[in-house]
Amino acid sequence: MDSLLQATFIVGLLAGMVRIAAPILFGALGELVVERAGVLNLSIEGTMLMGAFVGFLITYQSGELWYGVLGAMVAGGILGLLMAFLACTLKVDQVVSGLAINLLSSGLTFYLFRLAFKNVGSQNLPSISTFDVVKIPLLGDIPFVGEILFSQHILTYVALILVPSISFILYRTKFGLELRSIGENPRAIDMRGLSVTRRQYLAVVFGGVMSGLGGSFLTLASAGLFVPEISGGRGWIALAIVIFGNWRPSLILLGALFFGLIDSFQLSLQAVGVKMPYQLLLAMPYILTIVALVLNRGRSQGPLALGRPYYREERT
Repeated sequence: MDSLLQATFIVGLLAGMVRIAAPILFGALGELVVERAGVLNLSIEGTMLMGAFVGFLITYQSGELWYGVLGAMVAGGILGLLMAFLACTLKVDQVVSGLAINLLSSGLTFYLFRLAFKNVGSQNLPSISTFDVVKIPLLGDIPFVGEILFSQHILTYVALILVPSISFILYRTKFGLELRSIGENPRAIDMRGLSVTRRQYLAVVFGGVMSGLGGSFLTLASAGLFVPEISGGRGWIALAIVIFGNWRPSLILLGALFFGLIDSFQLSLQAVGVKMPYQLLLAMPYILTIVALVLNRGRSQGPLALGRPYYREERT
């Protein structure tokens, strides 16, 4: 009986790890593409929050989860477009731009939530039905592995599939080579007659779409409701994981799974009633992520032109 309980605990722990990693993976993969194009986007947190709200609101009003997902992606893309305009066209400081969008999203989602759902308190929050778990035929029947990897929400599968897809685009296509070249030496791309700004716009908007998609996961596949600041720092964790993963999709996946494992572990400890301050348990994933970043210091080498606006008149 004890061995059965242990096996059930481990399977639940690892299945939770994959599920928790998914929204962070969306944000981190989007940021990877953005930073490979030489733009530092700190607005992941705010974009995920906006995606979570818009996805929830549309689904609540329409009853269609996929409409909510699409709306979240559009909302994320709009914020990505705003970030691209500030950073690539106006050449505003990229750190300031990202932080400003985070503040905008935080205030705007709170205001719109109160506007859309009047007379709502913490005891009667509006809710929706979330995505069902999809068990993949045959693969889902594999002992242990099937329950962990092949009995997840559809958006979790999308996040996992995006890892090799983005890796292929970045390292096996001409467009990916151009993006990586912009992140290292934008002048070289400009001298070939290619538009640096256009490619950076595409990358930043894509990053926004991905963050919005990650935000929609929080409300449409996980919580089934929206509360202010539901993103809970996941956007910042996604940013840290890009650095931890040394700007490579496969290592970013490992970083997201690491965070997911720690978060799933603290949730399991709370579920079995471990006598520890719950605040410490909630902080555990973030503390260990910081520790991992410290241990990985000096090994990460980002794009050389990251965060530096490119001015065409600098050409000689």
